[in-house]
Amino acid sequence: MARFKSLLLFLVLSLPASAQDTLRLSLLFVGDIMQHDSNIAAAYDVLSKKYNYASCFEYVAPILRSADLAIGNLELTLAGSPYKGYPQFSAPDALAVELKRAGMDVLVTANNHSLDRRRKGLERTSSVLDSLEILHTGTFRDSVERSSVYPLMVEKNGFTFSLLNYTYGTNGIPVTKPNIVNLIDTVAIKADLEKARSQHADAIIVFMHWGAEYQSLPNQEQKVSCAMPSRRR
Repeated sequence: MARFKSLLLFLVLSLPASAQDTLRLSLLFVGDIMQHDSNIAAAYDVLSKKYNYASCFEYVAPILRSADLAIGNLELTLAGSPYKGYPQFSAPDALAVELKRAGMDVLVTANNHSLDRRRKGLERTSSVLDSLEILHTGTFRDSVERSSVYPLMVEKNGFTFSLLNYTYGTNGIPVTKPNIVNLIDTVAIKADLEKARSQHADAIIVFMHWGAEYQSLPNQEQKVSCAMPSRRR
C-alpha cells in the first residue's frame, strides 16, 4: 500500500459575520505518499491487467473522509510507464484516482522526488491531478502558471487559507526549464508570504519538505533557517 505518516490537526476559527456562532474546519495532513516497487506490484490485478488501489486504502479512506479537508505530500511522479519505485518514482495513474475516491482533497508536490522523471514527470503529474480535479501546488509548468495560481487559495466551510509548499532540493537533478519547483529560498518565500497576506485568507499554511529522514525533531539546518529569516538558501 501507499506509505503514510499522518497528523490530524483541528483548527477552530471565528468568523466576524457571526459573533455568537463558531464554525469548525478540520484539516488532516498526510505524508508521505510513495510507491516502491513492491507497492506497485501489489496493486496490479493480473486478471484485469490493470492497477487497482482500492484495497490499499480500505482502512485509510474513512480517516481521510472524516476531515473537512485532507492534504497530503505526493512524493512521486505520475509520469506514466515504466512504473518504478526508489530511487526515481513513477506511479500508475490509478493511484491518483484512488486518492481522489478515498477523500484526498489537496496535494503538495514540491519535494526531493519532484523531478524524478524530469520535465515529463513534473508536467504529466500536474495534468493528471488537474484531470481529477485534485487541487495541488508546489511545482509548476512555468512562471506564468505559478504567478496565476500561487499561493494556492483553498476554500471550505466558509473559511479560506493560503497554501504554500517548498522543498530543500530535488536529489541533485537540475530543474528542467521552463518548469518551476519551489525551493527553500527565504527571499522568494518572503515575497510569497506577502502575496499570501494580500489574499486576506483566514490562515496561511506552509509545507516545508526538509530535515533528516525518519527523524521527528528538527535538525541544526532547520533551526538555523528558522532563526535567520533573512538568509537566502
